[in-house]
Parts: sequence; C-alpha cells; structure tokens
Amino acid sequence: MARTPRNTLSADLIVRTALELMEARGADAFSLRGVAAELGVGPMALYTYFRNKDELYDAVRDHLMSLLPAVPADVPWPDQVRSVCRSLRRLMLQHPCLAQLLAGRPLSGHETARVAEGLLGVLRSAGFGPETAARTHTTLFTYVLGSTSWEIQMAAERRDPEAWRRLRASMESLSAREFPSVVELAPELARTTGGDDQFDYGLELLLDGLQLRTPS
Repeated sequence: MARTPRNTLSADLIVRTALELMEARGADAFSLRGVAAELGVGPMALYTYFRNKDELYDAVRDHLMSLLPAVPADVPWPDQVRSVCRSLRRLMLQHPCLAQLLAGRPLSGHETARVAEGLLGVLRSAGFGPETAARTHTTLFTYVLGSTSWEIQMAAERRDPEAWRRLRASMESLSAREFPSVVELAPELARTTGGDDQFDYGLELLLDGLQLRTPS
C-alpha cells in the first residue's frame, strides 16, 4: 500500500478511508490499525485527529448522517415523518455499516442529533406534548433501525447460497402439527422480510396509531 503523501493526511481522508473499510469488511472488522495500514501511515498518526476508535466511529456515522436531506417543509406532518423514516432506511440500505454504527452508539454525534431535532420538531409542531413526541421519536427510530437491519441481514443471507440453503432447510423441517401457522404462511413470511412495501406497511401502522393521538 502506497504511503499517504506528506502533509495530506486529514480527518476527512481518515473518515473516508474508514468508511471504505467498513463497507468492504463490516464495522465489526474495522480497526484503527487497519485504517492506518490502508493509508500507509503509522497508527499513531491517526491519534492527532481521533483519540480512539469510538471517536472515529462517531465521525463516520456523522459523515453518513449528514447525507440525509432536510425535513421537507409545507407538507402535512405525517408526510414529513414518512420522508424522514424512508430517507434513513434508504441511507442504511446504501451503507449497511450505518445500521451497525447506529445500533452500537445510537445517541452519539452531532448529525444524529440534527436528524432527531428535525423529527422532534415535526412532532412538536403537530401539537404533540413533550413525552408523546419523545416516545414517538424513539419508536420510529427503533422501527427504522430494526426493520432495516433485519432487511440487510436477510439480503446478505440470500446472497450466500449456503446460508440460504440452511435457512430453507430449517423452515422446511418444521412440523406442520407443531407449527401449523408458520408452515402454512411460510411463503407469505418469505415475501415480507424486506422491501419498500413491507417497510411502508409497518410505517403506516405506526402512523395510523399516532394520528389517533393527534391533539384536537
């Protein structure tokens, strides 16, 4: 690996390199030593910019979260909520490591706070009280994170012929007597493991319930 030219190392270059490694190997396999090796510098050179691995994690997550568009204005609040949730899901599907970073350190980072501020602002402007707005934000965030993480994992298994074979064999081995509903609905369950329609189905269920609580 060629060394980074003298005086060109920067926080931005380190973050972009770290992201490339996470995209290629997953956030779990990421290390400061690996980033330094990719840049052709000693590990200590990175500590000028980031004191530890968590700080670099936060910087990569902030970089990705900064790509989210602003909450659209001049549309009804349910459409604003839909936009925020769909945009976050799309970003996680484009950059699967983001799901791991958000799950591992969900409350850290300036850009994560910016996204939270946008969604909370929508809910407060719609007339929801502090506790309802906070609970709704947490519910929506965990729905997007959980459903998209599940979708990413299932997509990875589909790309792995052996993992997909094991999953199918496990499902086909279930006893119809012991698990009648699971066996009967196996095709439907397989079709609802991801995709836009499934995500929107869950999101609309949440919004339907939320709109029943709309302040009069």
